Amino acid sequence: MNSDIILIGPMDTGKSTLGELLSQKLGIPQCSMDDVRLDYYKEIGYDEEFAKQLREKEGFFAVYQYWKPFEAHAVERLLSEYSNCVIDFGAGHSVYEENELFQRVQRVLEPYNNVVLILPSPDLEESVQILNERNGGLDLNEHFIKHHSNHDLAKFVVYTKGKSPEETRDEIINMIKIFGSSY
Repeated sequence: MNSDIILIGPMDTGKSTLGELLSQKLGIPQCSMDDVRLDYYKEIGYDEEFAKQLREKEGFFAVYQYWKPFEAHAVERLLSEYSNCVIDFGAGHSVYEENELFQRVQRVLEPYNNVVLILPSPDLEESVQILNERNGGLDLNEHFIKHHSNHDLAKFVVYTKGKSPEETRDEIINMIKIFGSSY
């Protein structure tokens, strides 16, 4: 089993912040999907101009759907290139409507013990409310919170409500130790 730590979840849950804190505390590198995703997307023909035009004509959800095959490819590529680190996925990189794409990501994540879903609360409605207050009510976040993909891919879930980022980081480290990782 792979001991990398992979953080997944909706937008504005603190994945990148927690990734940085875990990286510092554990003395291992951090890799943020948001920093490398476009390079991976372009490997299989991503067209930024087309995505921009699609967004202008049909809205964000159309672009979100266009991104899905590129996101699955990016997950596969990132995990093939990076190891012994903390990885934080972009919110969409762990949510798939098409079963084939979901299964691809599920297969590549299978050997990883430490896939952590970050949510504000075990109450999904409360999680939506909390994140809407943080980000001005992005419609897609409710989809990310309630969609089965995040829950099916995660090996365990950490809730952030009422905790500092450092307390959440320490909870993740303790959970990983319980599940047998080397950290």
